[in-house]
Amino acid sequence: MIETLLIIEDEKLLGTELSRHYRSHGWEVILAKTLEEAKNLILKDRIEPLLILSDMNLPDGNALDFMESIKKQVNYAEWLFLTGYGSVPDSVKALRLGAYDFLEKPCDLERLDLVVTSATRSALMQRRVIDQTKQGYRRYSPDAYLGQSEQAINIRALLSKLTNVPFSALIIGGESGTGKGLTARILHYGGPRAQNPMIEVNCAALPRELLESELFGHEPGAFTGASGRHRGLLEQADGGTLFMDEIGEMPLDLQAKLLKAIEDHKFRRLGGEKEINVDVQIVVASNRDLEKMTQEGYFRADLYHRLSVFKVILPPLREAIDDLDELVPLFIAEYNAKAGRQVKNIPDQVWQKLKSHHWPGNVRELRNVIERCVLFSDGHVFPMQWLQIPCQNVAIKPLENIEETTSPNLAKAHQKGIYLPLDGSMALDDMDRFIIKTALERADNNLTAAARNLGATRETLRYRVRKYNLNIVD
Repeated sequence: MIETLLIIEDEKLLGTELSRHYRSHGWEVILAKTLEEAKNLILKDRIEPLLILSDMNLPDGNALDFMESIKKQVNYAEWLFLTGYGSVPDSVKALRLGAYDFLEKPCDLERLDLVVTSATRSALMQRRVIDQTKQGYRRYSPDAYLGQSEQAINIRALLSKLTNVPFSALIIGGESGTGKGLTARILHYGGPRAQNPMIEVNCAALPRELLESELFGHEPGAFTGASGRHRGLLEQADGGTLFMDEIGEMPLDLQAKLLKAIEDHKFRRLGGEKEINVDVQIVVASNRDLEKMTQEGYFRADLYHRLSVFKVILPPLREAIDDLDELVPLFIAEYNAKAGRQVKNIPDQVWQKLKSHHWPGNVRELRNVIERCVLFSDGHVFPMQWLQIPCQNVAIKPLENIEETTSPNLAKAHQKGIYLPLDGSMALDDMDRFIIKTALERADNNLTAAARNLGATRETLRYRVRKYNLNIVD
């Protein structure tokens, strides 16, 4: 494969000699006599040089300044600089910017050939890594948000715009199971920060003290058990994206500390005195209405306004039911491959039940239903009998036509279980609250007994009790 070498040299004799020499070595050589000419070749003509061999001082400017301004467009290329009067500051700046080498004129061709050969290996390795990375992240393009409904098309169009702009913060809203995690990955891996890390944290999964330590890190001895230094998630995400799921569950005092870190682009580890500078893109998600929470005092208004540079609100599946035509076959194919099944035919009755169901769990619920049906299938036909959703202690009605259902609007308690409707009359949070409230009532509001009956830990149940403002006996 012939690779491109871009030579930027205003001395006609030297430029001609270098061009002739490297063409004889199999390079495609492009000679530019000014920085403006080189800029046009890269940005307008879209050449992709593997190496850039440049004089330091050109008639229209300094090559180091040119490199600093354009390096992101040619991040796969190695830079070599030649200068007739090199200086220590220039050489330091060149290496700081990522130049491969800095050589003084006159430079022996044999030595230059050795440097070019070494730089070529480095550039080829960089290009290979970048190509592999792009291949691996291709699944996270905006097209990964599937569906042919008007809502899905609009979301894809919005994601396509957002992946092309360097936004600082963004809020993803929508019910649980609508694909907020997938959307965050599309925004990172499809955007300009794809080569840098994406760090994820679920704010609802960690208690306050642990969440603070995870976000900001800590120094040895900052608290009991802190035996060593820990780099926080903000620090780990430097240059990339920090995705904070369930941001609405973050305590108010931590929200203030997070706001300061976002505003100042720096923070201190717990127990530390040194400020750490970071450049992080913040993406947050919540299935709760953050704007309403700010009005009620459960979420800081200043943090909300800082995060809501852009908002992406994902529609529930019941409002984009046409997306089932694309999602169902995709999930069937996925679980066919995983389980070695051969489900191909979907009866009309199955489609009717799938499209009449309210899908309170959205795409996550759909995926689980498809997985169960495919795993229990015996042939090529999608089995209808496994569309129902069994649960050990929570009896949930099977998928059925909404017009045919006679379930009440309120969930009914039973001596040995809890019964919940799947007709859209209860949201997921309402179901969760009802289950916990009923378990507490049956345990005389005793937290330990209710946790034992639910098969949960006291800490997990205490968190949800606080979330729903329920009374307990601790």
